[in-house]
Amino acid sequence: MQIELIAPASEDSAYLPRMGLGVLAGLTPREDEIIYTDDLVRPFDLDKDVKDVDLVGISVDSKTARRSYDIAARYRARGVKVVMGGIHPTACPEEALEHCDAIVTGEAEDAWPELLADFKRGAMRAAYRPEFPNLAGRPFARRDLFTSKKYVPFQVVQTMRGCPYPCEFCSVSTANGPTFRFRPADEVIAELKMLGKLILFADDNVMVHRQYAKELFSKMAELDKHWVGQCSLAAVKRLENVKLMAESGCKALFIGFESIDEETVKFTGKRQNKPSQYKETMEMLHEHGISTWGSFVFGFDTDSPEIFDRTVEFGIEMQLTMALYAILTPYPGTALYRRYLSEGRLTDPKWWLRHDHDAGSPYYVPKKMTREQLREGWVKAWTKFYSYSSMWRRFTHRMPTKDTPGSSWLQTLGFWPLNFMQHQLAHRKIAGGQQRFRAGIELEAAAAAFAGPAVTPTPTGNPGIAPPTLDLGGVLTKRKSDGRRALNVVG
Repeated sequence: MQIELIAPASEDSAYLPRMGLGVLAGLTPREDEIIYTDDLVRPFDLDKDVKDVDLVGISVDSKTARRSYDIAARYRARGVKVVMGGIHPTACPEEALEHCDAIVTGEAEDAWPELLADFKRGAMRAAYRPEFPNLAGRPFARRDLFTSKKYVPFQVVQTMRGCPYPCEFCSVSTANGPTFRFRPADEVIAELKMLGKLILFADDNVMVHRQYAKELFSKMAELDKHWVGQCSLAAVKRLENVKLMAESGCKALFIGFESIDEETVKFTGKRQNKPSQYKETMEMLHEHGISTWGSFVFGFDTDSPEIFDRTVEFGIEMQLTMALYAILTPYPGTALYRRYLSEGRLTDPKWWLRHDHDAGSPYYVPKKMTREQLREGWVKAWTKFYSYSSMWRRFTHRMPTKDTPGSSWLQTLGFWPLNFMQHQLAHRKIAGGQQRFRAGIELEAAAAAFAGPAVTPTPTGNPGIAPPTLDLGGVLTKRKSDGRRALNVVG
């Protein structure tokens, strides 16, 4: 049997292999052939690339939903059965089932062998809802499928899943469970020994459980790896944790600041972030040779137009190697989505079905600024942080002195080419999209005037909205294919 596993691309797709699909390939019987298709690496042509396979599996998040549905329609027109899994089918199961033959909600490892067996005997069910799996004994992903040279030169590894934090705009706790689950450290080490020197941990927080991290990183110190990963501010405010990561080979951390405003942090429920401690934490990381990449979100109810300049200046003063700016997105199923829906603030309750949605288009009405001000501020943040003057300030402030080690400066130098890539993106692509957004606002206003008073949707009138969903971002690059605009993320 031939099975094609497809990773659709969107504005926020990463030049990273889809490890979840790789794990499913590893769980597939050896007698079955796996074809792996990455829409980002080689854009899928809807007219030419539909294959004569027996079964198609598509990994779907909210930003790839429209693209996924379009691909699925071409296969189903040929009589090929299509299975969808991922965060979006978990959040919108009824909607997803309108576009495929079966869905898998939550995490698919435990359901995949059963689904394949059912398919082979002609009894595949419409929905599979497995429990969250035990991560011990989990098969390694089939990395032989990920041969493209377009992928970033890091080997992606996952050590844990789940999250108990109740952030309003996030969905990890529902998509992956409200508790932390860990792979045994020895199993992670065994996998790392088979991989190259550069490692990217795909966990939401590599230091969330100190005892586990201590065991893992102590063993990693013997492997001579260089790694980057995501980490919470709460986890890195302790000196012993920072030392442990540095000794294990940590070279850079992606940190979700979300906001520099105390009121906003409290409002979002991300209580573990303490803006008053940001500066001390950044200095400690830099002193131990760890570069910092910051992630910030604009458009919270407490944000006013002055937040953009303040946030950019903070990033420059903190000497962040990289900064990533996002517009708050109400993903289907999150508490944020439900609140905006009940308040009548969504401009398009099913924005993910649009062919023209992008990272810089807010599909809701902010409280303290207009949608156009939010978009303009977002563009301004990108262009200002990646201006040559900002790059010079951040780079020269990290020059080594007799009181500071040179390793952090050398690492910053190593990551610096990414800043020039981001400069090109910010000034040519992101800023260039502002005119299109203004035109879109004008069209929406004209359409609203023509249609008359708007009808506010209600939660009960929006079927298929179940648990939350999450899309994570990273370093933005740009491509264009099949008439689709895409800001692609390299995480």
